[in-house]
Amino acid sequence: MSIAQKEARESNYWLRLLKDSMQAKEEVVLDILKESEELSKMLYAIVKTSKQK
Repeated sequence: MSIAQKEARESNYWLRLLKDSMQAKEEVVLDILKESEELSKMLYAIVKTSKQK
């Protein structure tokens, strides 16, 4: 799960770069970025909970 969390953060980074470079429609990238950030938060919660147990 830790690896998945790191990969999700990296995906968020590349999506933000894509949005800022204007290589794709901003509204499409923002939708994907929002979902990616939600996934990243879920993975963070899973990793945090796993470490506590």
